[in-house]
Amino acid sequence: MTEDQIKEWRCRLMNILSSDNKTYKVFADQALDLTLQNVGEKVFFRGLIEMSNRCVKDCYYCGIRRSNSDTHRYELSEQEVLSAVQVAFDQHYASVVIQAGERSNPSFIKKISSILSEVKRRYEGKIGITLSLGEQSRETLEEWFALGARRYLLRIESSNKDLYYKWHPNDNLHTFDRRLETLKILREVGYQVGTGVLIGAPFQTLEDLVNDLIFFKKMDVDMIGMGPFISHPNTPLFDKNETSQTLQDRFQLSLRMISALRCLMPNINIAAATSLQAIDPMGREKAVKAGANIIMPNVTPQSSRADYQLYPNKPCIDEEAWECKGCLEARLSMVDRKIGYDEWGDAPHFFERL
Repeated sequence: MTEDQIKEWRCRLMNILSSDNKTYKVFADQALDLTLQNVGEKVFFRGLIEMSNRCVKDCYYCGIRRSNSDTHRYELSEQEVLSAVQVAFDQHYASVVIQAGERSNPSFIKKISSILSEVKRRYEGKIGITLSLGEQSRETLEEWFALGARRYLLRIESSNKDLYYKWHPNDNLHTFDRRLETLKILREVGYQVGTGVLIGAPFQTLEDLVNDLIFFKKMDVDMIGMGPFISHPNTPLFDKNETSQTLQDRFQLSLRMISALRCLMPNINIAAATSLQAIDPMGREKAVKAGANIIMPNVTPQSSRADYQLYPNKPCIDEEAWECKGCLEARLSMVDRKIGYDEWGDAPHFFERL
């Protein structure tokens, strides 16, 4: 993007984020049209496997942060993860996301490698693998790519370095530059690269969010997962006075971010974050109408879902996988969208970028 283009887009994006409800409806309709034209009418499911809530990081907003002693820690066995992959496959999702708290110790890396190797052997490319496992070395990321992982989600949380350190400890475990470098390595290795940010968190301004959107464009990412800040009682950012936004304010701002991003990057994949449904019962469906095209139904064993609490009021912790599928089918039919069963649902942007 040229400087003139960046300047023009900053103005357009700010207009979307600051628009009143009537004006935003026009932007949302434009974003939906761009979605249908560039990524199609299908919404793709990613079976979400929350493998472990053990984490070495101590982020100030996260319910599974290292210092939260009230969290019951767990880790699924390799067989439990593989069983969850089978559940997703049986539901015809054709893609899964393996997510966990951030760790990079040798035993954890080896376990992920073993899981990927077995998935590759069993399904022979019939199911796509997205990893969301934090910062890892180039060697590890190359190993996982060779074993069949093709997408990687690493949220930057904020592209503003100063703001990043208001939400994270400023120490060797929480380095903004290393997180940024890992995103670049992911691209070099060959992954479809995903990132994302918190929306409506303390100290954040609309200008910060506009800069985040420009950051996504400059990074030329393939997929985005971003959602509203929901304060967790066992974190330092709980009920901070620096944000006067209500949960509903943050919800509406999240929808505007999705529409703005779709206008800026029409052919990427944008997830309808589960956290939206923690605020509004129809949150994910409203996100689809705003420009999202990815939904992540939870296929984690039900006994462990309540322990993976990044934020309070997490939805769908009591549903079986088949119940979640039926519910989502009904909800998406209400917004006139089809489901891309048995398809990986890769972002057209990735292939255009190649």
